[in-house]
Amino acid sequence: MKTRSAKNKGKRLQNAIRDRILEHFPQLEPDDVVSTLMGDSGTDIKLSPAARKVFPYSPECKNQEKVNIWAAIQQSEANTKENTQSVVFFKRNNTKTYAVIEADHFFELTKPKNNIL
Repeated sequence: MKTRSAKNKGKRLQNAIRDRILEHFPQLEPDDVVSTLMGDSGTDIKLSPAARKVFPYSPECKNQEKVNIWAAIQQSEANTKENTQSVVFFKRNNTKTYAVIEADHFFELTKPKNNIL
């Protein structure tokens, strides 16, 4: 795959994740959630302070046939903003998109409310 095609593929996933964030949080404006240019340092999706309040994550996006998940996690953690959690979104051709978060954070999110089972 040519470099330009690979970058376009990655950009499509970034834009899809940006759009999902905006759909999920209708109180946000389009300029609160911005897909970055390929090659920019930092997270793949820039979030305004208002966006970080409702979506406290630092997204890294990988749209590759063979993802080195450990390298993706390391990159995401290196770019994690203060008071946010790292998250890696990844997919390959003709598959669903998946998200990777730290296990402790996952269990905190899924903890029963009021300790009722």
